This record gives sequence, C-alpha cells and structure tokens, in this order.
Amino acid sequence: MAQSYFDSDQNGHKSFELPGARPHYNPDRPGQVNHIFLDLVLDIPKQRLEGNCTITLTPVRNDIRQFVLDAVNLTIESVQIDGESQPFDCDGEQLQIQLRNPTEAGKEVKIAIAYHVEKPQRGIYFITPSQDYPNKPTQVWTQGEDEDSRFWFPCFDYPGQLASSELRVTVPKPLIAISNGELIGTQEEGDRTTYHWLQNHVHPTYLMTLAVGDFAEIRDEWQGKPVTYYVEKGREDDARRSMGKTPQMMEFYSHVFGYPYPYPKYAQVCVDDFIFGGMENTSTTLLTDRCLLDERAALDGMRTESLVAHELAHQWFGDLVVIKHWSHAWIKEGMASYTEVLWTEQEYGKDDAAYYLLNEARTYIHEDTSRYRRPIVTHIYREAIELYDRHLYEKGACVYHIIRAELGDELFWKTIQTFVQDNAHNTVETVDLLRAIEKATGRNLLFLFDQYVFRGGHPDYKVSYTWDGDSQLAKVTVVQTQVKESQNGSKNERFDLKIPIAFGYTDADSPLKTFKVRIHEREQSFYFPLEKKPQFISFDAGNNYLKTVTLEYPLAELKAQLKHDPDPVSRIYAAQALVKKGGLEVVQALAEALTDDPFWGVRVEVAKQLAKVKLDQASVALVAGLQDKDARVRRSVVEALSKVKTVESYQALNHLLEGGDASYYVEASAAKVLGKLASGSMKDKADEVLQLLTTILNQRAGWNEVVRSGAIAGLSQMKSSPQALDVIMEYTKPGVPQPLRLASIRALGTISTGQTPNKLEEIVEALEELSGESFFLTQVAVVSALAQMETVKAIGVLRSLCDQTPDGRVRRRAEEAIQTVQKRVGSDKAIKQLREELDQIKQENQELKSRLESLEAKSS
Repeated sequence: MAQSYFDSDQNGHKSFELPGARPHYNPDRPGQVNHIFLDLVLDIPKQRLEGNCTITLTPVRNDIRQFVLDAVNLTIESVQIDGESQPFDCDGEQLQIQLRNPTEAGKEVKIAIAYHVEKPQRGIYFITPSQDYPNKPTQVWTQGEDEDSRFWFPCFDYPGQLASSELRVTVPKPLIAISNGELIGTQEEGDRTTYHWLQNHVHPTYLMTLAVGDFAEIRDEWQGKPVTYYVEKGREDDARRSMGKTPQMMEFYSHVFGYPYPYPKYAQVCVDDFIFGGMENTSTTLLTDRCLLDERAALDGMRTESLVAHELAHQWFGDLVVIKHWSHAWIKEGMASYTEVLWTEQEYGKDDAAYYLLNEARTYIHEDTSRYRRPIVTHIYREAIELYDRHLYEKGACVYHIIRAELGDELFWKTIQTFVQDNAHNTVETVDLLRAIEKATGRNLLFLFDQYVFRGGHPDYKVSYTWDGDSQLAKVTVVQTQVKESQNGSKNERFDLKIPIAFGYTDADSPLKTFKVRIHEREQSFYFPLEKKPQFISFDAGNNYLKTVTLEYPLAELKAQLKHDPDPVSRIYAAQALVKKGGLEVVQALAEALTDDPFWGVRVEVAKQLAKVKLDQASVALVAGLQDKDARVRRSVVEALSKVKTVESYQALNHLLEGGDASYYVEASAAKVLGKLASGSMKDKADEVLQLLTTILNQRAGWNEVVRSGAIAGLSQMKSSPQALDVIMEYTKPGVPQPLRLASIRALGTISTGQTPNKLEEIVEALEELSGESFFLTQVAVVSALAQMETVKAIGVLRSLCDQTPDGRVRRRAEEAIQTVQKRVGSDKAIKQLREELDQIKQENQELKSRLESLEAKSS
C-alpha cells in the first residue's frame, strides 16, 4: 500500500492510495461491550429480517450522554436502555442514541434495539430459487468481514471490541440454522423451528455469523469435540472428500501453536453464491460450495485442502488472537496463508512446501510489479477491505517464513506459542508480535519488520560467479537491481540482510559448503576460499528470503545445479537461467529434467522454460511430457505448447482433448490452448477447433464447469471470429450455470480486441447491461472484461459502475480498470472521449433547461 509519503510511485510503482484515501483509527470507546444477543425472525421470500439486538455494555467513564452505533440501512423501531425508552436518530449509516440518564463508570447498561431490514445490500444474503435458476437452494448466510455486520444488526462494528454473543433465530422447516458456539436449545412451533446458539468466548462483531439451509450434516470429531460439515443434501461424499482432514489439521495446529483448539465445536458450512472462498467465523467457518470436490476433481484438489487449512488456522490467528485494527490484519491473514505452507510440509513434504511458498511469493510480486506497492501495515485507505490483497496474504506468509528462517524452527515455534498464549481472547497489533519474539528468544527483529512490513517492496538480486583456480577462490558478485544507480544506492531502497550462499558438488561424499554474508550495498563482491572448484552455487540456500533473483552463472554450473541441487526452488532458478543461454545443450538438459526430476514442481517449471527455446527438440520434449503421471505437470506442458506453434503440438492437444484426460484442468487448458493456436499460425484449423470447442460446451458439463469454462477461454482466443463471439454471448445469459456464465462474461473482454466495430459495440452494450446486476461476482467479472478492452467506450461503463455499485471492492477494481484502459487506448483518445461525454452532458442539461423554461412560460 504505497503511501504517498513513503513509497508512493517509487521506481515506477503505482500508489496504493486512490483519491479519497485517509487515515483510519478505531473510534473512541464508550465502554466495554460484554455481550450481544440477537433475537431474529426471517421472512425468506421477502428477504426480510426482523430483530431485537440487546447489547450489554459497561461504560468506561461517567457522564456519557450519547452512544453511536453502526447501522447501515436498518429501520430502527425503538431503543430502550435498561427497559426505558430512549430518543434516537438514524441517518442510514449510524444510530445515535441520546441517553436520558448519563452513564456511571462501571455500571452495566443494557441497550435493546428493535429493528428490521428488507433486501439488505450486504452483510446478510438471501439465496432463493428464481425463474432462471429454479434448482438453486434456499439459504441465508452472513458475511461480516470487514465492516458488513452493520448491514444486518446495529453494533460497534470494528475489531477492537470483543464480546460474547448469542443468537436466537426462527426459520421455516425443514431449514436448520447454524451459528457461533454451542446450540443450547431448539423449539418447534408448527412449521417453524427456533434455534438458540451461545458463543461464550469473546470475539468481534465481524466474526458473528448465521447460516440457514436444508443441509445434510456430516459428523466427525476431534478429542471429543464435534467437527461437523454442512452441505447440500446429496453431496455427503464430497464433504468428506473435501473436508475430511479437518481433525488431523486441528491436532497439528493445537500442537504447533501450543494451544488446544479453543471452542466447543468446529463447523464448516458450504453455501451457495458465497462471495469469497471462505470466512473464519468463530467456531463456524463458511465456505463456498465450489470447494466441494467430486472424485475426479480430487486429483487437482489441493486448493480445497489449502482453503480448509487456511480458515481453520484463523480459529487461533484472528479469532482467538484478534487484530485491534484492520491495518494489522496481516498478523492473521499472513499466518493463515503461511499455515497452508506448514500443512503442505506436514502432509506432503518439504519440497511441496518450498514450491508452495515460491508461488505465494510470485503472487505477491505480480501485484507489486503490475498493480501497486505498499507497506503491509498502513492505516491509509478508503475502505478496510482494500487491504485484503496479495501484500496482506501472500507477502504476509513470506514474512512469517523469514522470521522462521531468522530464528530457526525451535525458537520460531517458541515465539508463536508465546504470542498465542499471551494474547488469547485479546486484541493485538504488529508490535505485540515483535514483543513475543523478544520475550521468547531475546532477538530484536525490528530491522526485518522495517524492511518487509513497514515499507513496501523486496530485494531484486542479480548474482554472478567466477572461479579463480590459482588462488582457489570463488567470487560471487551480488547487485541489488531495485536500487537505481542514479540515486547512488538510496537507503530507502536497499535491503540489509544476511544471506546464505552455498557451494555444491555432484559427488555424494561432498556436502554443501555454506557461508552467510551481509548484503547491504547496491553492489558487493564476496570471495570464498574452497578446497576445490564447486560444481554449482546456491544463492540464498534454502530460499528463505522474499526476493527475486537472476542467476548469471556459466552453463556448466547451471546444468549441475538443475540436476544436483537438493533444493527444488534452486533447481527452478537454474532452469530459468539456463533458458537464457539457448542452444541444443540447454534443451537437452531441460528435457532430461522434465523426464527425470523427482519433484513434480520442478517438472512444471521446466516445461514453462522449454517453451521459450525456439528449437524443434524443445517441442518434441514437451509433447513427450504429456505422458507425465502428474496432472499438474501435464497441465503445465499443455500451457507451454501454446507457445510451440507446430503441427505436432496441435495434433497432440487435439488428440488429448478429444480423448479426454483424468484431470478437469488439463482438459480445460487444452481447450484454451487449441483456441490460441487456431487464432495464430494455424488459422486453417479455426473451423475444426470452433466445432470441437462447441461440442465440448454441449457435452461436457461437470464439476464447477471447469472444462466448459476452458472451452469458453479457447473461443475467446479466436479474437477475429464472429462465430466464436456469438457462442460466448449465448453463455452470458441468465440461466447458464454461474461458474460458466462468469467465465463467459470475462471472455467478452478477451475476444473484444479482434472484433469489428459493430461487434465491439455489441460487446460493450452486453457488458453495460450485465453491470446492472447486483451480484458481487457478476460485477467483478464485468470489470475484468472491461479492463481487457481497447476502446474508450469501456471507460463510460466502468465510470457508471463506479457510481452505482454499493461495494467498495468493485469500485476500486473499476477505478483501476479505467486507468488500465486509458493507458491501453492512449491518453489522447481517452481525453477526447471524456470531452465528448462532457459535451453530451452539457447539451442534455441545456435541453432540460429549455424545456423547463418552456413549461414555466406556459404555466404563467
């Protein structure tokens, strides 16, 4: 989040802060909220909630004469304090209660608020069958993070207030209601049932939840505590397949965090149309039902396992230990993301974990280079949800790993356990993690936090190596390329870290020889005395530090590293460096790695690199890679073949797609790549590919519409084909399964860049109509499509969406998309379009004035 007075626009990075960003602080605290009790009745057909919210509060001081609560678009019917009616005012954003009797410090009061809300914009979502989707289940669910609880009950809606909670709700049979804590009672009256839930442990309002539906309940347990999975009936097997490792994860986290799972139960509820992947409500996580795996999807199912691991970890980091302010959300989101790495290591081994962490780093780096750079911790924003980006999650995970590398495993886990135990059922800021580190280990890691947390960016290293045989010295030169020479090594850009450099040998009897060096200047050279010339060099041995690295080693050393370095990430870096050398020798080395490397992640990356070598032998090696036993490698090979535009690659992919693959994702990738090939050098295959992709759309409906979405992606690559556009258009209509429809909406942007002006106008009109739909994911898909377009007409639709959407997340994406389109079409065209729009508005205003004057003249 590149603050204007820190890293804003530094080295070409865009600012995180958009117009309207301002400092945010927690409000003044009138007292301690002790308990929140919601008594609710749902009218699902009318999308209406009637409720009584009772907040028990102990004032912190005397003579408070007003309580101000968050209450967005709630109709407040009455307010009582300790049974006495109070005057109040509600402006649609906040509820101001005027106290007849000023407070006494320490004397508890009960604020009882009767209210209702109909067709809420956010916070609580009513899912029902419709004319277009008659098979949609009837469900109601809530989503509080970041500040959306205020849309379904009045509250002090910020994370610094912790209270126990209680929820009683009446729903029609056969629906059931799940909430936080324990079910302490049910009561049946005719065709309705009342469920009464109690959460004894304190938590913030954004973690209060309600989920209602006709769910199947699958029961599991951990150390006598119920572990339950709620899914739509008929998907019980998918539930166990997708969430069945939860008890093992609970055992693992209880051990490594040094604190047993703290709540009386753990429920996971899979709901329809969920706007995120998952939400860690205290003891009751909500998940998208798209995470449920069928038997075939389980081949590629790590995403679901990681999602389950992430949300469960929040029960400690986020729910047990609560952030005091949104600016410190990396503490919980970074750790939850890092536990995806930890669980991968526990379940699948160190190589898988190292590769997972590498991809976390890549995801963050992509945002840093293409979107904006910001400090992880900042309180400058428009809405708190803006902070929930790749800096918060993936960079946060990498920072936890750096702390682990600095401390070592024993002291790292001692630190984490100290942090959790000292702050259980309380709020924390980033400084509390630093204090836990110092308390547990005596180490002061503020220097790391200053570099990676409190400012934006990461080091970019270029590393070269030479050997001096006469003096038996290895010379390694390291340049921090993120530092501009003209700035003479600005301290604000330089990183100061101690990085291990290892020298390796191909014989088994010679272990790695490792040195740790301080890298703190723009350019430094280091000399290492060795008994013999090393076969390979491993910079940042173990790859523990968040960075980018470019290796400039001789060919022989890179080949040896690709084959013999024990660390898979180092082998990947070697493959990336090798491909820049080019030539048949490089192809042979990469082809051998694609066949023989024992780790699937390296084979995935080698396939990507082979595609960059423009030699026939590279194409032959890739086609052979389609036989790899690991679906993830086959998928990478398929995607690599999009860059190898040969008849052989086309035939291999065509054969694969016609015959099918065990993996949904391999088939989907093959469909997309075939479309790309047919739109490039193999235009003579366009009719054949169009027919094949259309057949797939007609015949291969299935899990999450992955394969058919791949076919849509393939059609979108055929950018000059009006027939492909017509097919895509058909799948953007209501009634199409939602995952496929969203993919088709996004595809309109991809295919738009090659269409005729008339067809382009048709696409813009379709997206403009779609932008009027209120569903969050539809709006996001529309923005994604418009952001890919090369016409100023997209800007008008995006501006309209900015003005109309109630969702800050959509608004931000749309504003960034406007900048992208303006850059793509050229500022002159954009300015011309804006002037034309302004002239049109002026003309319309003049016409209105003329008509008004005419009416006034007639009336007089």
